[in-house]
Amino acid sequence: MKTVVLGRPSPEFEAVLARRRSLGQDLFDENWEGEYHVAPASHPWHGYVDNVLAELLGPLARAAGLVGTGPFNLGRADDYRVPDRGYHRGLPTEVWVPTAAIVVEVLAPDDETWEKFGFYARQGVDEICVADPVVAQLSWFARDSTTYRPVEASALLGVTVIQLVSQIDWPR
Repeated sequence: MKTVVLGRPSPEFEAVLARRRSLGQDLFDENWEGEYHVAPASHPWHGYVDNVLAELLGPLARAAGLVGTGPFNLGRADDYRVPDRGYHRGLPTEVWVPTAAIVVEVLAPDDETWEKFGFYARQGVDEICVADPVVAQLSWFARDSTTYRPVEASALLGVTVIQLVSQIDWPR
């Protein structure tokens, strides 16, 4: 379900957003060129698959000289996305991180992962890993000049999708 609030948000809606911030419920909220996207926490399967990927990708990333983080603000204050995980060429020091070497997205019902690809390309993200816990599928994408193409392996991490999938105990 998608809800769009047109025009300036009402004081009541601003109060809802303020309450979400005060309770820490806005971790995955995003700002798409001025459109505020409210994203709730997902199913526990989402967190489980994210954790498994962190365990698998972390050592590979460190060996490649990359630094892993959990969710982070990719972009700038008025236009950002929040991937589930990122791998960077150094530890980010800013709140609004301009780019990442790799972003990881774990699909959730009604999420907007696939719509983020153009933004990620504009931000210079080299690779995208997309995990789907419902169908037990992992997909990897590498950036061409302005778009992404599916690939069988991460050039940055030196691992194939098949190798990774074989190590994931997918939820059932």
